[in-house]
Amino acid sequence: MMEDYNNILVPVDGSETAERAFDKAVQIAIDNNAHLDVLNVIDTRQFMGEMQDTLISGDTIYQMTQDSEEYLKSLKKWAQEKMDFSDVSYHIRYGSPKRIIAVDFINDHHNDLIVMGATGMNAVERMLMGSVTEYVNQHALSDVLIVKTDLENKEVPKKKKRRF
Repeated sequence: MMEDYNNILVPVDGSETAERAFDKAVQIAIDNNAHLDVLNVIDTRQFMGEMQDTLISGDTIYQMTQDSEEYLKSLKKWAQEKMDFSDVSYHIRYGSPKRIIAVDFINDHHNDLIVMGATGMNAVERMLMGSVTEYVNQHALSDVLIVKTDLENKEVPKKKKRRF
């Protein structure tokens, strides 16, 4: 690598592509002797719909936070046990993943590299909401590495054949 990275951010959402990015981010952090921030953004926009005035319950937010924390702890444990890497912090934020990943989190934690999966959404979700990865790639305050391959075999995942 041309540049040494000191503080790496990997946003995760539970998707296969995000976990692929997590694997590579851990390896990059090891190679650069860097700190790794693992971030899960709970997208509060998903609760907005026809009833814009409706507030989500505290119980729902609490459960989502608990689930997120357990997921992040499992990733941290995996990095420690499988990759012998312990310089990992995990974070939970609430709001728009696009803005938080590209700007807000970087401002707070001074990350110099974002490693993220190509996309965690299906085609319909990308059409309706726009790709978080695409937004981050265009607006991030740091370098962005978009992961498409596995750490082990470095092969691009095979795409499903489309029928027209």
